[in-house]
Amino acid sequence: MRRPATALAGLAALLAAAVTALPAAPAGADETELVRNGTFDSGTDSWWTTPNVTAAASEGRLCADVPGGTANRWDAIVGQNDLALTAGQTYRFAFSASGTPAGHVVRAVVGLAVSPYDTYHEVSPQLSVSGDTYAYTFTAPADTARGQVAFQVGGSADPWRFCLDDVSLTGGAAPDPYEPDTGPRVRVNQVGYLPDGPKNATLVTDATAKLPWQLKNDAGKTVAHGWTVPRGLDASSGQRVHSIDFGHYTRRAEGLTLTADGETSRPFAIGTAAYRQLRLDSAKYYYTQRSGTPIRDDLRPGYGRPAGHVGVAPNQGDTAVPCQPGVCDYTLDVSGGWYDAGDHGKYVVNGGISTWELLSTYERSRTARTGRPRALGDGTLALPESGNKVPDILDEARWELDFLLKMQVPDGKPLAGMAHHKVHDEQWTGLPLLPSADPQRRELHPPSTAATLNLAATAAQAARLYRPYDRAFAAKALTAARKAWAAALAHPDLLASESDGIGGGTYADAKVDDEFYWAAAELYLTTGERAFETFVRNSPVHTADIFGPTGFDWARTAAAGRLDLATVPSRLPGRDAVRRSVVQGAETYLATQRAHPYGMPYAPEGQVYDWGSNHQVLNNAVVLATAYDLTGRAKYRDGALESMDYVLGRNALNISYVTGYGEVSSHHQHSRWYANQLDPALPDPPAGTLAGGPNSSIQDPFAQANLQGCTGQFCYIDDIQSWSTNEHTINWNAALARMASFVADQT
Repeated sequence: MRRPATALAGLAALLAAAVTALPAAPAGADETELVRNGTFDSGTDSWWTTPNVTAAASEGRLCADVPGGTANRWDAIVGQNDLALTAGQTYRFAFSASGTPAGHVVRAVVGLAVSPYDTYHEVSPQLSVSGDTYAYTFTAPADTARGQVAFQVGGSADPWRFCLDDVSLTGGAAPDPYEPDTGPRVRVNQVGYLPDGPKNATLVTDATAKLPWQLKNDAGKTVAHGWTVPRGLDASSGQRVHSIDFGHYTRRAEGLTLTADGETSRPFAIGTAAYRQLRLDSAKYYYTQRSGTPIRDDLRPGYGRPAGHVGVAPNQGDTAVPCQPGVCDYTLDVSGGWYDAGDHGKYVVNGGISTWELLSTYERSRTARTGRPRALGDGTLALPESGNKVPDILDEARWELDFLLKMQVPDGKPLAGMAHHKVHDEQWTGLPLLPSADPQRRELHPPSTAATLNLAATAAQAARLYRPYDRAFAAKALTAARKAWAAALAHPDLLASESDGIGGGTYADAKVDDEFYWAAAELYLTTGERAFETFVRNSPVHTADIFGPTGFDWARTAAAGRLDLATVPSRLPGRDAVRRSVVQGAETYLATQRAHPYGMPYAPEGQVYDWGSNHQVLNNAVVLATAYDLTGRAKYRDGALESMDYVLGRNALNISYVTGYGEVSSHHQHSRWYANQLDPALPDPPAGTLAGGPNSSIQDPFAQANLQGCTGQFCYIDDIQSWSTNEHTINWNAALARMASFVADQT
């Protein structure tokens, strides 16, 4: 990105602020290394700073004190000039960097030191979030003797300390493109297919005519055969593909393989056992995400750890958390709940949609024709609460619900009844880092309308589902829901700030009409009261087409209300129209799936895959599954079942995105405590953990270095540093748990 001319006008004077003069390159220096004194063995020789930055050598590094109050990254710089670059030459740019406090974003640039200050390569890592060591390759577009390496460190409201080491710009480096190992060209659901369900595979091939295929058992004997169907170019992957349909084979078996065009697939099964286990594992994920309690190794072998954020040093704890400065004059006990993802933050909006989806998984088991309430009943998830005569999935959801209720502003305080948007560290922490070892100060962030409505919706849903097991808690939840609803009506436009992203995600949402609709729907379904019915029916959301290509998630919650209004028994006038709208949404996703060579109900415009695309595939499948529950029509059931193929291996990368499921699966998800890739003493994520999946925006530096120019499905890398493509989150796993439960029920 070219910097504004007004910001560049003073750059010609930067040398006047040099830490030292710029000496000539030492005689005999390696001609391929362009950076002088990149290891700072000679102090700060050859490096300069802007006048507002003070830099000096410190323990073999250059460390700079960066002032606060600057507006732009380029308002404070550390750099080196007069580097000779050759057009068409490939260079490797590498460095180590850290910040105190952690979490600041640095713009690292290779480009021209003189007008027009062209940028040849840039990256913007968030220090300590993805590690401290970075390396990239790029090709210089022009010849120059006035090249520059610069680290732009401005733009922070508060002062901080930036340290730099091992800076290298190596000429003549061969490009190091990332080439994923996609294995055999026959792509299947590596976990398995149901005996009476659809069975489809995708063959990557340049052949234009149909090809023979064979289904073989574990002894290598052909048990079925047929012909592929050429599909041409798949826009989501850039591959030419054929489809294979072997649905007529219905025998249960393990170790099956599919052979076509000289390639043999990874093994898979036909049966239901794997999905019954996946239902449990995807729900068990939440126990190891718990905050405020020790994780018992006897319940999760290999995952035991001390309680996080309970005020035991070095934790500052969540039992008396203050607000950000100027936000409130009280502290709250917000202990408990689930850590949202791979960081230590807890967010009401993401906690809300996650809790709703788990509760809806249980509610479906009670209302759907194929539902099996005992499948997630007491004792199924091996929780500390198991044996209390409450379904385990409700016990797990209760851990988060109690936290959500704690985030409500107390009576007598400004904005009473509203919910604080989130709680997390004051600054970003690095990884690996166990929750119990997090030293950061915790802060409550301002209340928001979206968070308040998430609280109202989930608390209202809880009030009806927990009533048979704990009437006092159900009453408490309903009281909190009513209070939150009234507060949101009084403050309908308190939006979370887009810039509030230090130490945790922003989860900013500029539209809350969908949250109002969802909360009103849950309150109506629980109470049957006319006021909530009227709000639902008068909302423009009630009749809007809400089942778009990218599905629903924490910021698009209208579907949560629509699906529950369609499936939870009520006397809502016009309920048949609500049910028809869900079926029509399913028809749209079914058409998308049928047209897709990889058989998924997800085709975003321009093949621009969104953050967490895997859970969007699954949530679109939830609509298909709901249409089956409403109508009993097999085409919706089959569409929902086939949607699972994509996340379990039938994709361009030939990888199961669920840890521990399939011969090759994601297992390096971005996490501070499932961090075996960085620390062998820590585990990989537990079985049943869903990776976010392809993300065309590749926001993190690791993905930027490896996936530039990627197409759709190829915008993913299974590495702990790639937080934009490979994080795990509570809302993504909720979609997996819901769909795994649906599939397991289809026996």
